Amino acid sequence: MQNALIIAAEEAHNPLIPPVYDIVWSLVAFVIIFLVMWRVVTPRITKMLDERTEAIEGGIKKAEAAQEQAAAALDEYNKQLADARAEASRIREQARADATAIGNEVREQAAADAARITANAQAQIEAERQSAVQALRSEVGTLALDLASGVIGESLKDDAKSTAVVDRFLADLEASQATKTGEH
Repeated sequence: MQNALIIAAEEAHNPLIPPVYDIVWSLVAFVIIFLVMWRVVTPRITKMLDERTEAIEGGIKKAEAAQEQAAAALDEYNKQLADARAEASRIREQARADATAIGNEVREQAAADAARITANAQAQIEAERQSAVQALRSEVGTLALDLASGVIGESLKDDAKSTAVVDRFLADLEASQATKTGEH
């Protein structure tokens, strides 16, 4: 029995160590799988990873270029905006200057028109005063001659001397009025 146990013990395997044929076939399968992976799968994975890297780097470069273009466009926009604001300010100032010049011109024109109208009015008033004085002299002369004719009893209307006397009398009357006004 002891022999049987030894033989049985020799025949019994260690469960941690597989049989040799399993190791050989496992090694063959591993080498085949390793070679397929190394020759077929790894280049495809490498190629795919390289393409992804290139795509990502290309995307980053495109994003950087787009960002640079956006920054340049923003700078150009800000420059144009500043130019537009400066132009608007210049136009406002020019409009203010034009409005002031037009206002001054209108005031000068209005003053000139007012002076012309005043001068015309004064000339018209003077002409009407002269006309009124002339009419008044004529009327006063006629009334004085009528009164003198009534007092004397003779007609004095056609006499040139009587007209000269009336004119002299009115001139003396005006001179005495002027001296009285000058004293006050």
